[in-house]
Order: sequence, then structure tokens, then C-alpha cells
Amino acid sequence: MSKSNELALLSMLEAIDKIHRFTADLNSWEAFKDDEESFDACLMNFVVIGEAVLRLEPSFIETNSVIEWHKIKGFRNLSAHDYFGIDTEEVWDIVTNKIPSLKAFIQEKLNMT
Repeated sequence: MSKSNELALLSMLEAIDKIHRFTADLNSWEAFKDDEESFDACLMNFVVIGEAVLRLEPSFIETNSVIEWHKIKGFRNLSAHDYFGIDTEEVWDIVTNKIPSLKAFIQEKLNMT
């Protein structure tokens, strides 16, 4: 794996770990939406994840199409540019259902499992 891909994946992993810490004590999307600090902090880290995707080499994205990289980039754009149009329940779904599999994928690619 190239150094640039490795650094991008490590950045994503760090952001995912922060998202996990920010939401560890929250047990529902209602609690999540009521916790402005955690919600805002998570969105910032989604931006970080999306920025890291932009740093991945096209060949890496192509050969690892199991991840919906275009959706990650799209969510980064939504988080950065249309903050008020974000559905809190959808973000909670991403946090609870999509982020764990992205983390597992990254750990596998970095041989951390």
C-alpha cells in the first residue's frame, strides 16, 4: 500500500474513533440530536473522513469498491455546505450502522485486525 493511501486511511480511522467516543454514551438518535456538541463534533469528523477519501489514489478506490466512496464524499459535501439540511436520524444511522463496517475495512487494509 502506498504511503498516501496509508495516511488517508489512518486519518479516517482517527476520525472514526473520535465519532465513536463522541457517541459512546448516546443510545438513540433522539439523544444524539439533543446533544449539540456531539452532533457538531461528529459532522466535523465526517468532513475529515470525506477529505481523506479525496486523498486516496483512484486505483485504491477502484480496487476496493465494496466501500461506497462516492457516498462518503457526498456526505462530506453535505456536512460542509448544507449543514441545515442534514437529517439527524440519517446521521445516527450512519454512525451506528455504516461507520463500524468502514472501521473494520480500514483496519483490515492496515493489517490491524
